Amino acid sequence: MKGNKKILAVLAAGLMMMPSLAQARHANVSGAVTIVHSDRAVQNKQVKGGTETKLLDRVRNILQTKENKQALSAAVSAGKEKQHTQGLARWDMESRDEGGTLLFSDSPEYVEQNGILYQDSVQGDARVLFYHLNNSSEPKKLAVVLKNEYNGKNIVTVTRGGSGQPSSDYLKVGKATQLEYFSREKNQQIALQPGMSRLLQENMNMTILQPGELTYGVFDFHADHSVLVSVIMLDAYGDPVTAAENLPVLPKDEMRLRGTFKGMNRVLSAKKVYNPGEDGGVYFMLADDKSDKYRTGIDATDGSAVTNYGNYGINYRIELPVQTGKVDYYLSPLGGTYAGAMRSFQATKTYTLFPTPGERAYFGDRTAPESDTVQAQREAGTWQLAKNTELAPLGESVGRSETVFEFSPPGASNLPVAVVMLPKK
Repeated sequence: MKGNKKILAVLAAGLMMMPSLAQARHANVSGAVTIVHSDRAVQNKQVKGGTETKLLDRVRNILQTKENKQALSAAVSAGKEKQHTQGLARWDMESRDEGGTLLFSDSPEYVEQNGILYQDSVQGDARVLFYHLNNSSEPKKLAVVLKNEYNGKNIVTVTRGGSGQPSSDYLKVGKATQLEYFSREKNQQIALQPGMSRLLQENMNMTILQPGELTYGVFDFHADHSVLVSVIMLDAYGDPVTAAENLPVLPKDEMRLRGTFKGMNRVLSAKKVYNPGEDGGVYFMLADDKSDKYRTGIDATDGSAVTNYGNYGINYRIELPVQTGKVDYYLSPLGGTYAGAMRSFQATKTYTLFPTPGERAYFGDRTAPESDTVQAQREAGTWQLAKNTELAPLGESVGRSETVFEFSPPGASNLPVAVVMLPKK
């Protein structure tokens, strides 16, 4: 395959090794197979019986030793078997960006020293996403510090958030963070007097990252007035508020995945109502930088233009009206190993939470890379589901209705992904 003919969206947050395909994020692309950049990780060692285990070996072992004891549901298997010989048609979507400000902190991803990882001032609705690995030889803490820049009392209200327990199992951290983020809203108020600084979450002062461990978190908040937001790495027993005043801003790494992005939410609306009896099986892509473009922004620490490869931290609202009949929905990873969560709404304000996938810790490792021909056909508007294409169920709709999904690209996972709609029969 020729590497200059296509680029998958695998440039994003986190290092991982696919058991059979050896794919990873933060990679160069050759055809549909990614090439791991493994030279940056510190060779952390664990001695067991005289054997030294490197960080990358531990990551590989995490993925390889998780036995997949349950297959996808019979409905998914049956749906794939019926549809794999039939081409799915692309379902056209309209896109618009709205909402507040996203602060995205993922560079340097492998943090080797104390410092400010990203910093900018925001007011109104905002979201902060941090994704960093302790690549030093000592325990560390990662904290988000808010400093009031207003000359009066400032109220910051945290409305939503999630952060997985730090771990060297990066896919587990990514999935746990999304499950928490999508599972419930918050209403936590932080009162800041003039010039005062406080942690975004108090437990950040008690959460320790051992060498080689990853931390990943996403928090939505509203600031009545301007606050300076600082994402910092510091010593395990240091004071984050004091450190935020004294630490230098660390230079970003070559991936440059940090920045401030206006319009932290994306709304995707189907251009027409789906009729399963007439339209048959259809699909549309998420985070492929073709039909769903990557966001651009500014690195506030140096003023440079940046691209959010993968749209990490962007919260999607996907609106899918159905005319009549029963429809099954699925998520399919096309870039490699994937683990996250989504939720859906139908007719009421109540929602259903879907781990993606639900019956395994992760998926995507069994889906073979697309050939150049298959990818070209999919991008042109027709996609052939292969027998080994993996699908995670996202529920069903019945009769005339509108299904709304919430989605955000999960840290530690490969992209792009496809949403598939199939007539239920």
